[in-house]
Amino acid sequence: MRQPAVAGQFYPLRSEYLEKELKKCFEGLEIRERNVLGAVCPHAGYIYSGKVAAHVYAAIPSADTYVLFGPNHTGYGSPVSVSRDTWKTPLGTVEVDSELADGFLGSIVDADELGHKYEHSIEVQLPFLQYRFKRDFRILPICMGMQDKETAIEVGSLVADLVSEGGKRVVFIASSDFTHYQPSGFAREMDNEIIESILNLDISEMYGRLYRRNASVCGYGPIAAMLTASKKLGGNRATLLNYANSGDISGDLDSVVGYAAIIVE
Repeated sequence: MRQPAVAGQFYPLRSEYLEKELKKCFEGLEIRERNVLGAVCPHAGYIYSGKVAAHVYAAIPSADTYVLFGPNHTGYGSPVSVSRDTWKTPLGTVEVDSELADGFLGSIVDADELGHKYEHSIEVQLPFLQYRFKRDFRILPICMGMQDKETAIEVGSLVADLVSEGGKRVVFIASSDFTHYQPSGFAREMDNEIIESILNLDISEMYGRLYRRNASVCGYGPIAAMLTASKKLGGNRATLLNYANSGDISGDLDSVVGYAAIIVE
């Protein structure tokens, strides 16, 4: 059982407070399912990025499995790892899609729990899924320490092929924040540039802009893997649903983290 690592830090520890917090994140949003294949979603504390994340979760449809690509912030575990454990949050447990996980045998993706044990980027997405879809889904959690373009495309292609063979209804979610600890105006300008390449579904251009600007987007590999998988399954249009930064909440505009909600249909 993969126990929650950041409950009580990134989101409330007690289920009743967590549900209240999630309800607040969705306030003013209409739940309207769209034909979403993939998404980019932030993973900061709910007080900062929860409302941005809710824009994605108000739009994604119910699916058999949600494939969650997250960056590895901790340095633990394999370079690219899939978890096979059942995941626990204050709202209950979520099962991993073991059939899809089996498809990684012998590939670049290792079955490894250590990379996931303390990592928050995937964990913080789960209560949103539980709030929207209760218990009627599975997940495929993929933690990426290696985020270079070749690795990300390989991982995304592999997952798309497994999904095509299995015939399941799947949504790909890339967990990523954008610019870290820069003034608000600079962060917005930098993030607009990166987001533009994502909206163009242009992975090479995204990497080019990341490297040219020395951008501090933490989940660029997961974003590239999500775009690869979504495009392979027919995704051809991306939309920015919401953008904000931590300064909008804290009032500190000198050092912010950027958050974007993007969907691919």
